[in-house]
Formats: sequence, C-alpha cells, structure tokens
Amino acid sequence: MKRRVLIVALIVAPFVLAAATLGGEAAFSSSCDLASLRPVSVGQNSVVYAADGSELGVIPAERNRTPVSGAAISPWVREATVAIEDRRFYEHGGIDPIGIVRAVVADVRAGKVVQGGSTITQELVRNLYLTRQRTLTRKLTEACLAIKLGQKWTKDGILTAYLNEVYYGNHAYGVEAAAETYFSEPARLLTLDQAALLAGLPQAPSIYDPFVRPQDALHRRDEVLHAMLVNGDISLPMYDAAIANRDLHLHPGHRYSAIREPYFFAYVEDLLQQEYGTNTVREGGLTVYTTIRPGLQNAATAAVKHVLTESTDPAAAIVSIDPHTGAIRAMTAVTPGTTGNQFNFVTSGARQPGSTFKTIALATAVSEGIDPFTTDYLSAPFYYSPLKWNVQTYEHTYAGVEPLASATIQSDNTVYARLSLDVGPDNIVAMARKLGVRTSPLTPAPSIALGSESVTPLEEASAYATLAAGGIYSKPMAITKVVLADGKVDTAAGWGKPKRERVVPDWVASTVTQVLQQNMLYGTGRGAHVSGRTDAGKTGTTDNYADAWFSGYTPRLEATVWIGYPRGEIPMLDVHGIAVSGPTFPADIWHLYMEAADASLPDMPFPPPATKPVWVSWHGTNEFGLAYGTTTATTATATTRAHRTTTAPAPPTTTLVQTVVPPPPTTTVEQPTTTEETTTTETQTTP
Repeated sequence: MKRRVLIVALIVAPFVLAAATLGGEAAFSSSCDLASLRPVSVGQNSVVYAADGSELGVIPAERNRTPVSGAAISPWVREATVAIEDRRFYEHGGIDPIGIVRAVVADVRAGKVVQGGSTITQELVRNLYLTRQRTLTRKLTEACLAIKLGQKWTKDGILTAYLNEVYYGNHAYGVEAAAETYFSEPARLLTLDQAALLAGLPQAPSIYDPFVRPQDALHRRDEVLHAMLVNGDISLPMYDAAIANRDLHLHPGHRYSAIREPYFFAYVEDLLQQEYGTNTVREGGLTVYTTIRPGLQNAATAAVKHVLTESTDPAAAIVSIDPHTGAIRAMTAVTPGTTGNQFNFVTSGARQPGSTFKTIALATAVSEGIDPFTTDYLSAPFYYSPLKWNVQTYEHTYAGVEPLASATIQSDNTVYARLSLDVGPDNIVAMARKLGVRTSPLTPAPSIALGSESVTPLEEASAYATLAAGGIYSKPMAITKVVLADGKVDTAAGWGKPKRERVVPDWVASTVTQVLQQNMLYGTGRGAHVSGRTDAGKTGTTDNYADAWFSGYTPRLEATVWIGYPRGEIPMLDVHGIAVSGPTFPADIWHLYMEAADASLPDMPFPPPATKPVWVSWHGTNEFGLAYGTTTATTATATTRAHRTTTAPAPPTTTLVQTVVPPPPTTTVEQPTTTEETTTTETQTTP
C-alpha cells in the first residue's frame, strides 16, 4: 500500500507543480478554459426515489442555501476557514506547491492518503464545475482551472464564493445556512467559537456533527482554534479562553425539508456529494433512484417502535442488505423522544459490537481448517499474563472442554479469548476486512474476538451479508441509477452495478452459517428465530450494557440491529425493567422485522457449498491452557479428551459449574459486570 501511494504521489506531484509553474496554458491548452465551463444552473432540485418509484425527498436548490456577500460573513469565519483549510491561501496562485509536497510527504510516511493538497480555490472549482471523479486528467484540469480562477478573481471573491458553496452537513449549503442550522444566527453574527466549529465541519460533516457527536465536534473545533493561533489570527489569551469553553452553544434552526427516511436520504446525499460535488447535487436537477424498499423500511421502523415504546428509551438502528447484490433494502434509526435528528447511526455511529464479532473470529478459525464441530476448546477462567488480561463469564459457570461450535452457541468469552490468541488477532482483522468491515480502524489486539473494536452497523451488516452469500462480498449499494439534468443516464459512475468478489471459500461461509443456525435454535439467538424459517444469527452485548446488537440473515436477506444511547457509552441497565442485552430487545426487533420481511415468501434453505471443506488436525497453543485456578494435571486431562465426530452440535446442555480457585494474591482479578455473552473489555489491558 505504501509503495502504491508513493508511486501515485510521485507521478501526480510533478504534473501539478508543472501546472503551477506554467500557469496551466501550456500544460492543458483548450481543456483548461474557464469561459467554456459554466456552473450548473441555479434552481434545479435533485429528486431521490425509492426502489418502487415513490419519492423519498428533494435535495433543495435554494431552501437551505442563502448566498451572502463577504461583508455579511463574520471575519472569524473567513480567518478560521483559511487557517484550517488553506493557510497559504493569500500567498499562492490557486494551487499550493508547498502544500502539495507537504501532503505527498505525509501520505508516503503513512502509507495511505492522510492529508490533501487541495486549496480553497481548487475546492471551489471542483464544487462549481467538476465532478469528483478520481482521475489524473480531472486532477490536472482542476489544477489548471484553479490557477486561471486565481488570476481572474480576487482572493476575497474566491473565499466568499467558497463559503457560499461548501457543505456543512445537515442539508446546510453555505455558511449562512450553516449558521442558521446550528445556531439560529446569521453568518455575520458568528462568534470566534461558533466560527471555529463551522470551519471544521466541511472535512467530514457526519463525523463532526455537533448535534450528536459533541465531543468529536469539540475536538475538531479545538484543532481549528489551534490553527488560528499558529496562523496569528488570535492571541494566546484568546485561544486559552476559547478552549476553556466546552459548551457548543447550539441552538438548532428549522431549515430541514420534509424528507421521508432521512437517515437513508442523508447517506444517499453523501454518496452523491462524493461523486458530483456540491453544486451539481444541490442544483443539478439530478433524478436519483435508490435501492430502498418502502415496505421493508416501514417494517424496520415498526419493529423498533413496537419494542421501544417510551420517550426515555435508548435509540435503535436497523440496516438490511440483500446478500446477493449488496443493495440496502432498509436503513432507519429511531431516537425515542427526539425529532429532527439527522445523525445516521447506521453509517457513522461506530460502536463496540460485542459478541457479534465472534462470528468473524469463527470465520477466521474455519478458514484455517479448524472444524468447529469436532475441535474442542477449554471453557474455564482465563488469564493471559503478558497483557494482564483476564476473562470470565458473569455467572462463573463453565462448560469445561467443549466443541468450538457449542462455545459459540453459548457465546463463551473464555473460549474465544483462547481462540483469538491461537488464530492471531492480525488474521481476525484481515478476515473482518475481507467480509466487509472496511472503514473503521481495527487494532489487532486479542480482545478483538470479543468485540472490543468499534464498527458501524452498516459494516457489520455487510460482513454478515457476505456469509449469507456464501463468501461473496458485495459492496453496499444505495443508488441504482442517476439521470442527469439533460435526461441522460450517468453510466460512468457505475451506479446500480453490484461490485462483488469472492473473499472466502463457500465451505467456510457455509460452516459458519451452520453454527449460527444452531445458535438460533439452541443458543443466545433463540428469541430472534422465526418459527418454521431458515435463519442464522448472533447476539452481542458490550461491557456494562452500553451497546446491544443482533446480526443475522436468511438466504434472501440480512439485517443488523443496534441499540444504545446516542450520546456516549451509557449503561442500559433499566429499560422497561431489564438490562438490555443482545438476546433481549435487539433479538425481538430482528424477529419482528424478519417476520414481516419474509412472511409472504416460501422458506428457503441455505444452499450447500460447491467445494469441500479442508480440515486440519488442530492443536492450538492455548486450546486448553491459560486457565487460572486449575492444576497442570487438570489441563493435561482435558487435552486427552477425544474429539467429536458429529457434523452438527447437539443442543447445549446445562453448563457445568466448576470450582475456581482464586488466583495468587499478587494478581488483581476484576469481576466483569456483564452477562455471559458480553465483551469483557473492562477486565483486559490492550497493548
């Protein structure tokens, strides 16, 4: 990866630098002509439709954008934007050779793109004239046009135009709409703190959304304030006073349009932004057709509202994917007692997945030839001294030596801690990437098998959909067709074409599915199982009941349910009189949704794999070890137990309660505060 970034950077940088040196004319001739390009006409709304042709909503041309003059914009906004986006704005001529070199060096060091070299002028050109197509030709044309625009327009004119065009999230285009959306104030009255907050949003409006991610928004605001300090825009006392103020002082305005399915709509709008840029999306007269099915969407929302009935209940999100195409069929979130919340928990709300991630660890083991129905592991209190990591079950009941399939059905943390060390956390991360967790950062710590790394519901749904499809990954797809303002269908962007690839053999996916089918019948997924139907799935609950999950699938459809409080890791210890865990409300919601989604269709079994399993004789280093409170003789006896030869696990019996001798006095053992099937991150030390 690092080599690829280096090669691309070294190829692109000289061309862009040449454009800066030559002024663009000699390098691009007729392809770089400001007079031949025009911004998209103002006033053409873009309309978004569901899969059945019903209208989801309109991306407004002017309703959430009010262009203002430079004098009507607070000076703090101008200074904050330049400081964080393009600190040499007043010195370069449209593109910044120094900024490009700085970005290339940072990208090469990181082995990936971590810093952009684009200037405010380039962003304005991109938003007004060009698509987001990632080609060398487009980048060179952009650089040339930026140089010409810099020669023709004043700096103040460019900055004012940029501030009137840029997207600040929550359907707010331009600084005036953003000021009214977040603070109910005109842009001319924005304070230093408010201006710094807004200036930080364009980089990632969903990530830094101050309405539901205030801590992330504060961190980004602080970065802007620091950039202003370094740039000499504010003094140190002003910086210290601004940093000390931890209140965002939000006063939400009411500039939202009436939009059906706002969470999915916002996701589609983000995809369009990435492809076409601000002006085309807002004013380009696009007609957009999507994958969402209103019937399934209604079923998802109804399932959540049937279970979470009180205004004080936690939020819930559902995403449902067609495993065979990656088409998103339902995407919704409900925050009881709150209206107008546009934050998309499905795509932006990364949380710890708990034991649902054991499925990915299981897939890793199976891919290495470990037969979960015949390979035994020790279920007993576990202690890994290098990390001072100890794992127990909440009720302190253990099954002794048992097949890995049975440990999965019982969601045994101690077995999966041992398995994680044996198959390797790096390999679990690699499997997660293959299956569909492709955006969230993942640390290869042993605790990853227990769900210690945060992912989004969309990523988890994608991973489970890959298993449902027999090991074929399909990139999540939300848009099937885009018709441009001239009536022509955009074929260049690839909308509606499933992007599929086989990532694991079908026998691996089939084996994992068999285990998860058993879990629906005998394990923690019993409450989700739809009687008389073929389904597979897994529950998950994180430490202290802060997040609860259920992910599962039928041969036709996958669905992932997440429940938690939006503003931080708040324990769900008393919701309708119970502590919320994966087998409770998430399983109930999944059951109701799938019952409605699949009710009119005949049951369908999972297809058998076309390839034969390749099993190995497995002897994991930690298969029967790392138990505290057990003697060497006990462990040795366990290792001699004969492996089972059945092809499917028997229904789990009552777990054996074993007497556990406390660890030595010098070892601190923290008692987990979670159910038997939860993550135990509070009892572990991550490297």
